[in-house]
Amino acid sequence: MRSAVREAPPALPASVRTPALVASALGLVVLVVLAIAFAGQSQPTAFDVPLLPGPDLLPDPWWYIATGVDFLGEPVGSAIVVVLFVAGTLLARRPRTTVLILVGCGLTVAVTSVLKPITGRLIHGSYLSYPSGHTAFATALALIGAFLLAERLGRAAAVAVATALALVAAVVMAWAEVGLGAHYPTDTIGGFAAALAVIPATAFVIDRIAARL
Repeated sequence: MRSAVREAPPALPASVRTPALVASALGLVVLVVLAIAFAGQSQPTAFDVPLLPGPDLLPDPWWYIATGVDFLGEPVGSAIVVVLFVAGTLLARRPRTTVLILVGCGLTVAVTSVLKPITGRLIHGSYLSYPSGHTAFATALALIGAFLLAERLGRAAAVAVATALALVAAVVMAWAEVGLGAHYPTDTIGGFAAALAVIPATAFVIDRIAARL
């Protein structure tokens, strides 16, 4: 078992290791800076206002689409997605990536859950909103998927794909969360930053531990 883990493909491919770890550090800085800026502040910022939907939120059929996207970040939906991802990596014999899915996504959600009461930012007067856990979860899975694809690509292409996948996943989930009135746009930036901070660093640690087994 130890030999299989040690010789398994890395959770964080060498082609994206350095830029991913730099992005992780930047994500941590953004996450903390925004948490400090929004601490106890429950009004939309000047950046939020132009991006907020009107009083009727999303019209049909966009409301239903947004609700479907939102479901993927809910406990049941996220559990289904994680099980599918884990099953795929086990079948592909990628134990390091399997651990990254479980530990990385778990840590990402934990970080957002802990920061919400600490920051104390509210939306609609009673719902803790910063950072967006849904956006963080979607970004985390996108980054893990990007790391899987990176092994087949050159350095520049791997970085471009990882960046694109993370941004697309974050933007789609952010659109759903803001459109449904669950978060301010800046909450979703915090969620994106949380995943960016956690996933590459966790993948790096997993690879270091696996190499020493």
